[in-house]
Amino acid sequence: MHLGRVIGRVVATRRYEGLEGVTLQWVEPLGEDGRPEGAPLVATTAVSVGPGDFVTWVDGREAAMTCPRAFVPVDAAVVGFVSQAARLGREFEPPPLPEVR
Repeated sequence: MHLGRVIGRVVATRRYEGLEGVTLQWVEPLGEDGRPEGAPLVATTAVSVGPGDFVTWVDGREAAMTCPRAFVPVDAAVVGFVSQAARLGREFEPPPLPEVR
């Protein structure tokens, strides 16, 4: 399980069979200190989240298992909403999203 922040929504007009109705979000992976770590990725969502939300996500086979049909080509899935996080006794939050004009 990994930490991340939803940085946007993804709209796909054509989808792989079995992914109809599955929400896609653009997720920024975060390190254990809440700072961005790695390239953003597209993830399906098993919970209702949106841009700015602090989340947990899984990858690999577990990600595909969150979809209504288990055998679909999914590499990442948001599985939880993080309301509070701490490392070594110190609470942290990811840095705020940049303001969009």
